[in-house]
Parts: sequence; structure tokens; C-alpha cells
Amino acid sequence: SKDKTLMIMVLEYMSAYFGMILAALTLLVIQAICDLTLPDYMSDIINTGIFTGNINFIVQTGTKMILITLLSAACSIAVGYFAARVAANTSRDMRLDIFKRVQTFSNPELEKFSPASLITRTTNDITQIQLLVVMLVRMLFYAAILGVGGSIKAISESRTLSWIIVLAILTLIVVIVILFFVVMPKMQKMQVLVDKVNLISRENLEGMLVIRAFNSQKFEESRFDGTNRALTENSLFVNRAMTIMMPTMMFIMNVTTVFIVWVGAQQIAALQIDIGKMMAFLQYAMQIIMSFLLLSVMFILIPRAAVSANRVKEVIETDTQIKDKKKAVLPGEDFVPDIEYENVSFCYPGSDQPALKNISFKAKHGETTAFIGMTGSGKSTLISLLMRFYDVTEGRILLDGIDIRDMKRSDLRNKMGYVPQKSMLFSGTINSNLLYADGGSSSENMQRAARIAQAEEFISSKTEGYEAHVAQGGSNLSGGQKQRLSIARALVKNAPIYIFDDSFSALDMKTDAA
Repeated sequence: SKDKTLMIMVLEYMSAYFGMILAALTLLVIQAICDLTLPDYMSDIINTGIFTGNINFIVQTGTKMILITLLSAACSIAVGYFAARVAANTSRDMRLDIFKRVQTFSNPELEKFSPASLITRTTNDITQIQLLVVMLVRMLFYAAILGVGGSIKAISESRTLSWIIVLAILTLIVVIVILFFVVMPKMQKMQVLVDKVNLISRENLEGMLVIRAFNSQKFEESRFDGTNRALTENSLFVNRAMTIMMPTMMFIMNVTTVFIVWVGAQQIAALQIDIGKMMAFLQYAMQIIMSFLLLSVMFILIPRAAVSANRVKEVIETDTQIKDKKKAVLPGEDFVPDIEYENVSFCYPGSDQPALKNISFKAKHGETTAFIGMTGSGKSTLISLLMRFYDVTEGRILLDGIDIRDMKRSDLRNKMGYVPQKSMLFSGTINSNLLYADGGSSSENMQRAARIAQAEEFISSKTEGYEAHVAQGGSNLSGGQKQRLSIARALVKNAPIYIFDDSFSALDMKTDAA
């Protein structure tokens, strides 16, 4: 079923580029026909040209073979171009669909997939699929045409030698099937190990200062080395198993050649077949075995690509638990930003203990409503429910008398300027981070927001001012500077509701008061 999942998903994406695939298939047919006609010409040169000493016939036939070979090479180059285009476009569409799907995820779905796993699925897994698509277009169809065409031509040349090809093909199939079942479990394990390596690498990069502060480099090296060795051993097993395939194929090919020459020589001696036909049969036999060699490359790629395709499919087909209603209620022109919690209870997914139970209060517009409580008492959970990162388990939350579950999430969040507990800035400039809240905001509005957030002083102290560079996550800024920019970003929005989730923790008393 996993292979079926792979094929259905890949073919659905590939169907968008049917024109290029059709062009590639047409060229592959021409290439295969060219390759299949060459042994016949070889037979004619031996039987008609060499034995009779007809030099003109040899030159004419040889010229035709050269032209056919050039045409086959041109078709091969063109097919490679179309295959690369189809594969690149298919993988681009998959990456975009994963990114779009992740954008719709609510917190429960984001907790299901770790960031490291999502990155691996978007990059490494799709690369495996891209490689498979190239091979599908470039090799699979060509191998099928060459194998079927070669079999027909070989049988037409000599039925008495055909049993050798049948024996060789059956041996090849047995080798491929055995390797497939040996390698498949290891392929599945490989992607999980890649996830773990990415996870540990990500944690180390993000927590480098903490690791150094506690002198835990050796421990982290040991943790990474364990996972890295497991991935290496798994990869070595897969590669060793696959390296057995090519020598085995070549051995079967050489044994087949010996059998054909041996049996063919006896038939030539008995005047049952001529040398030209035996040589043509040998060429067709090599083409048939070559087609199976190409198919064996597909069998090397399919197990890992099948695992990757299912991992990609898992993300794309994961539906968010929190959805907008088809007939959502729109906030009216006389919107009043009054918030009311009515007997709200909430239980995190997978937990038996409620994080909040029977919470009721009103936060009226024009007022500041504050929550004080111990760590883990549910302050941030209250905010997550209001922003609809989660939905309430019981009760309801009203905004201007409307249940927020009846509103579109985009309409709900447009009414709020949100400052998260952990300040999150994006790579770019101070200006681009402030504009994140409102792309059309004026410079006066941004300066006003920065002034209120007490960020104007440190912005003006920078040579570039609002065009000063901000590293990923704001790593080149202090904790207080990041918090002040996060506050300024929320204020740029000019929203009717502002939510500050412990966003003054890194500020000194004077700045906090201001």
C-alpha cells in the first residue's frame, strides 16, 4: 500500500506537466526504436557485407548506423532535459503544498510534527522524490519499451536461444525481490534517523550559549555521535546491500553472453543459424538485460522514495482541528472590543487534567485586564484560547457578544495586536520587522510605536537606524531590545485589542514603567 501511495501522489503532481511528459515519452519511443534497429544492421553487415566482401554495402549500412546513433543520442539529451524539468517542478509544488499546509496548522498539529521533522520532510524527503521522478521519466518508460521490444526482436531472430533470456530474467527478478525486502525496513528507519540528527543539530545551534555555560560540549558531542553513528550504520547496510546488486547483474549478464555464444556456436556448426543472426540475438539479449539493470536502479530508489512520499503525504493530508465555519459571522461596523469568558474549561490534547476549569470574567474595552499567577497556572493558555491557537473544551469565549468560534480566524486575529511570551523576530531589518504587523504602515506610525515601546533610543543609536540588520530570531539584539521591538510591532497594527503575554520580563524597572 505504501508503494501505491507513492505512485498515486507522485503521478497526481506529475500530471500538471503532462505536455512535457508526453514529449519525453515520444522521444523515448524514437530512442528505443533507434536502439532496437541497430542489431539488425549489424547482422546485415556481417551476413551481406563481410562474407560477400561488399565494401559499399558496409559503408552505406555503417553510415545509417551512425546517423541512427546520433538521433538516439539527441533524443536521450532532450528526454534528460524534460525529465529534469518535470522533477524540479514537481518537487517545487510539493514543497509549496507542505509550506501552505503547515501555515494552516493549529498548535495540536504543530506539536504532532517536530520542526526538525518538518524541515527534513520539506528538503531531504522531497529530494528523494525528485530523484525518483527523474528516473521514472528517464529510465522506467525507456526500460519497459527496450525490454518488450528487445524480447520480440530476439524471439523473431531465434526461438531456440530464447530460453537463455527467460532464465536470465527470472534470476534477475529473484535478486531484485530479495534485495527489496531486505532493504525496505532499513530505508524506513533511515528517514527517522535523519529527523533525529536534524533535531539534535537544531537544539545545539539554538542552545549553544547554554551548552557552553555548563561546559556540556562533551555530553552533546556524545549524544550527537550516538545518533550519527546509528544513521551511518543504517546507511552503510543499505549501500552494501545495493552494491551487491550491480556485480550480481553484471555476472548474470556475462553468464548469459557465454551461454548464448556457446549454444549459438553449436547451432552455427549445425547450420541452424548464421553468425549475423546470433550476433543480433546477442545484442538484443544485452538490451533486455540492460533494461532490467535500469529497472533495478528504480528498485534501489523506490523503497526510500516510498518512505519519503508517505512522510510528505502525512503532512499534506493532515487536517487542522481548528477550522473556520462556512458561514462565519463578520464583526460589525459598530464593533466593541469587549471580551467575555463564560465557564471556560480546557484540556490539552492527550492530557487528562484540565489546564483551565470554569473560568469566567469580562475584559471591557478601554480597560486593562491583568492576570497574575504561578508558573504553569494557565495564563498563556488563556491567551492561546482567545487567539484560537486551541479551541475551548467547554464553555465559550465571546468577542463583542459573538462566539469566537463563529468568526473567521483571520478576522479574529485582525482585531488583536499580540506580543508573545518569547520574542520572535525575523531576519531582515528593524523596519521590515515592524512592517510585519501592517505592510502599509507609515514611517510616522512606526516611529510612534517605537517611541511608546521605548525602542526609539536604541534604534536611533544604530548607524543605519530603522534599516539596521536583524539576524534570524533577533540573535544580534539583547533580550530587552527584542521585547521592545515585539511590543512596537504589535502597536504598529493599531488594533482595538492588545495582548501582552509576559512581554516585559526582560525590561528594567524604569523602561517597564515608561
